[in-house]
Order: sequence, then C-alpha cells, then structure tokens
Amino acid sequence: MKSEKASTQKNATFDPVAFSKNYMEVLEQGMPLLQNAWTKTLNDFASLHSADPFKFNEALSDFWLNLFNDPERFAKAQIDYLDKMNFIWQENYHKFLGHETVNKDSEKQLKDKRFKDASWQENIAFNIIKQTYLVSCDWIMDLVEKTKGLTTEEKRRLEFAARQYTDALSPSNYFMTNPEILNATLETNGQNLIDGLKNLIDDLDSESGTFRISKTNYSAFKVGENLATTPGKVVYQNRLMQLIQYSPSTKSSFETPLLFIPPWINKYYILDMKPENSLIKWAVDQGHTVFVISWVNPDKTYAETNFEDYMQDGILEACKQIQVQTDTKQVNAVGYCIGGTLLATTLAYLAAKGEEELIKSATFFTTLIDFENAGDLSLFLNEEQLKVLEDKIDDMGYLDSASLQNTFNILRSGDLIWSFIVNNYMLGKDPFPFDLLYWNDDSTNMPAAMHKFYLRNMYRDNLLCQKGAMTLKGKKIDLSKIKTPCYFLSCKDDHIAPWASTYNGQKCFEGADVKFTLSASGHVAGVINPPSKNKYGFWQNNNTKSSSAEEWLENADYFTGSWWENWQDWLKPRTGKERPARSPDKGKLKPIEPAPGSYVLNKPAEKQEV
Repeated sequence: MKSEKASTQKNATFDPVAFSKNYMEVLEQGMPLLQNAWTKTLNDFASLHSADPFKFNEALSDFWLNLFNDPERFAKAQIDYLDKMNFIWQENYHKFLGHETVNKDSEKQLKDKRFKDASWQENIAFNIIKQTYLVSCDWIMDLVEKTKGLTTEEKRRLEFAARQYTDALSPSNYFMTNPEILNATLETNGQNLIDGLKNLIDDLDSESGTFRISKTNYSAFKVGENLATTPGKVVYQNRLMQLIQYSPSTKSSFETPLLFIPPWINKYYILDMKPENSLIKWAVDQGHTVFVISWVNPDKTYAETNFEDYMQDGILEACKQIQVQTDTKQVNAVGYCIGGTLLATTLAYLAAKGEEELIKSATFFTTLIDFENAGDLSLFLNEEQLKVLEDKIDDMGYLDSASLQNTFNILRSGDLIWSFIVNNYMLGKDPFPFDLLYWNDDSTNMPAAMHKFYLRNMYRDNLLCQKGAMTLKGKKIDLSKIKTPCYFLSCKDDHIAPWASTYNGQKCFEGADVKFTLSASGHVAGVINPPSKNKYGFWQNNNTKSSSAEEWLENADYFTGSWWENWQDWLKPRTGKERPARSPDKGKLKPIEPAPGSYVLNKPAEKQEV
C-alpha cells in the first residue's frame, strides 16, 4: 500500500485528541501488515536460533565462562566502570550548578552522527544518558578485547556480536531517550510518529510480509536518465553479460583499450553514476577507449552457472570481442571487488596456458585474494551457516539479492539500519535522495553453483592464494606465475575487503611488477573519488614486500586528493600509441542498443520495488 502523508507542521500546543484519532486510523490500516511481518520475523528468528548457525551463543558462553574464571579482572572491571559512572554524575552535577566542567565532550563524541542534535550536549539529562551509553560501550568492548582463552575466530565473532548489541542499544534509537524525536513530537502534535508509521507500512510487503527499509527516494533516480548517462552502445551480448563501448570525447585515443570488470553482486553503474563522479566518463575524457561488462541479473535458470562461466563467457569473451572491435591484441583490465578476484584467477589461468599477453596490465579495486582475514563477512560463513545457506540457494537456484543486501546492512547496522529507523519511522521524514544508496539497493542475485564455489574455495578454504590448490577449466591456478604489471587500490576504512587483507593478497603476485595504493575512506567512496572534488587522499610506498600492512603504511608517503590521476600516470606507459578515436558505431561489431543497455535494468527474479 502507498499512503498519503500530511505535511509536518509545528504547533504551539499538543492536541492529544486529534493525535489519538489520526494514530488509531493509521493503526487500523497497518495492523494486519505489522502482524504478518512480526509473525514471519519470529518464525525466521526461531529457525535460526534453534541452530545458532552464527555460533554467537557459543562465543557468548565462552566469554562469560572465561570472565567468571578470572574474578580479580572481573572485579577490577566493575570498579573501573563504577568510577567512570561516578565521574559522569559529578561532572554533570557541577554543570547543573553552573560551574565550568573539566571534562569537555571529546572530539569522537562530537563527530558521532547519532548525537549531533544540540540537546545531547546542552540538556544535562540527555548528556548523562549519552555519556553513560558511550562509557558502557567502551567498557563492554574492552572486556571482550581482554578476554583470554578464546580462539581468534571466537573473539572476532564476539566482538562483532558486541558491536551489534551496543549499536542496537544506542539511546538515539528510542523514542523516550532521543531528544530530537521528543522535540519533533511536541512541535508537530505527534504528526512525526503518524508519518513514521505510514513510512513503516509502506516498507512492508503486504503479500510476503517482508520488511525492507527505504534508504533513499527511489523515484528520484532512473538508470539511463540521471544515472549511467555516459554515451555509448552495447556492441555484444551473450547469456551472461552485455559489453558496452563508450563514445569518445577526444579526437584521438590510446591504442590499448580499457576494460572494466565490475562485481556482479551489484550493478556496474557504480563506475558511471553522475557525470561529475563517473570514473568511466573520466577515463573516456583522458583518451581511453573504454569498455565495461554489464552482468545479467540471474534467475533460477542460471542455477548451474559457475565461476568458470564468469571467466570464460565474461572476461575472456569480452577480451575476444574487444579485439575484433578495435583490431588490437591486448587490453588493460580493471577488476572491482569480486570482479578483481575473477580477474586474478583469469590472469593465472592465462599464465598456465601461455596466453598472458592478452591482458597488458591489470588494476584491482578493493579486491580480496588472500581470504585468511576477510573481515566481518567471513563470520557468516562457518560450516554450519554455509550448510543453511546452500540448502536455501539449492532450493531457489540462486542467492536472492535481499539476503545479500541484509548481510551487508548488518555489517554497518548503525549507518544502514538504525539511522533510517530513526529518520523514517520516528522522525517521520522521507529518506534523502542519494544516488549511492539507490545503487546500493539495486542489487542482484547470485547463481547457486557460482556462489557455492566462491564461498567454499575462497572464503572457507582460501585456495586462491595457495599455489596450484585451485583448478579452473583443467588448469591449476598459481598467482606467482603471473607477470602482468598490476596496480592495487585498497581503501583504509573498507569493511568488505579489509585493506590489510588486500595488501597480503598482492604478495601472491611474486613474478609481477606491483604498485600498491591505499585510499582514504571506504569500499565505494574511496574508489569513486574524482579529482574535481579534491577529497580524501591516498598513501603509496614502493616497497610492496613489507612484512606487514602496518609496516607498509608506517613508511608510506601521503598525498592529498584523488588517486585517479596517479593511476593514469601508471597506466599511460601501457596504453600504446595514440590513434584516431574509435566510435562504437564504426567498429566491426554491430551496435545492439544504446548504453546503459537492458541487462542493467533487470530487477531480481523475485520482483522488488527499487
């Protein structure tokens, strides 16, 4: 259902009768949907809780057992906590009396977006609530960090569970402990809560009972109109992908074409958002003949499509068609995230066949190759959870996009769940139009066979970085045999591909000339960082064989601004001579349709509103 919301107006007085009447009307409309969603949530939780596939209960039991076995540390931790609580009360008591306080809000507190409303600092009661919460969070995380007797995996699982717990308990998430919500309720006669309930009802699927938080104004964006607008043509397609060639913006172009290989977890247009932050448009403007793979959004008919198919019918077929279209023998390839993992395996496969010259240079954006410490995502992939997940995708023929989206949301629950619960359902505001969040929610399904191979061979067994441990199309994969020059770009705050792990991955390329660059920010913002914004910065150190990522960073030089121009300087000697610019309309391949093509517009098999 789609409800109409009244405009939120500030009122001088609160009218409880009018509020009750409006609220009961909305409840009458929304209660059946709420009950259906609640029943489904309880059933889903019960099925997970009975098996505890994430083994959080096991880690929690071990934590308490170890803590009680060390009563001296437990007692000291309690005394320490009480001292900090006493200090908070004393400071705020002095503040109440009008005295100057010694303890100012820390820079960390002031930067915490949850507590940006002035009332959190100015109102003594809410300041106490905030400080008590933050001290409690630090106390819990310190207890977890110093717990002895746990394995590394158990401690990581416990730390993740503790972060989820503390994020959920933030006073900013609840009506009675968030001054911004209370003020809005008084100022609008409760209209914010009524609008919030309508937003909640709008986010419930009336048929399935599923719940999906709206993170942006989806009607504000349309792929091909205000996203993915760089001119070009689809010049080839097969069952797995469309190959897009972009129209030149310069009179001449470099001889060696540039091929972008995006992840197939999300759609390719993260590389071509708005013109001002489009990496594809920027590369075209530098004089590259740019191609990009646009992956299909698979349904159950793709159940048997495997990792080898993505290599053969994806990268290798794209290279073959680019050779035909441009009359060249080589390409410069760029792989993003899992697209980079696929590129690494393809390079090793070509090296095993003696055909490595097909790819002249390789660039890897936030790419995991060594999965030993693959971040919080690996916590969801123990053997028991893998079995639950594989049973599900075997039944469906694919891993549905909603499951992937929910997992990534949980990894950043503060930013991608709780902040929107407060904004949408308590403050009653519509989410802000944000192109990046539109793309983030425009996710895709994953074929069953491919995804099982990826999870077991990469995340579970970490075979890719082991010489000859993985076989693709009859060839043993050995990254040390690769001689292709490589540029690695990782991001310091990446929660999906932790930069220390990506640094360890580049060490597998023992026979290649490797340049490693570390960008500030995260998995997306650190990559999509155009020079015109002059934002963030990056680190470089030519010694890519440092014993650890920390040592590499300690001796690295920091540069302000975008890494794009640095990458272009590295790439340019590998682009060949300049020649007249190539138009997709004048090659040997017949254009099929204009960019962005039709594959990128396909929604998941189980239709969802995006």
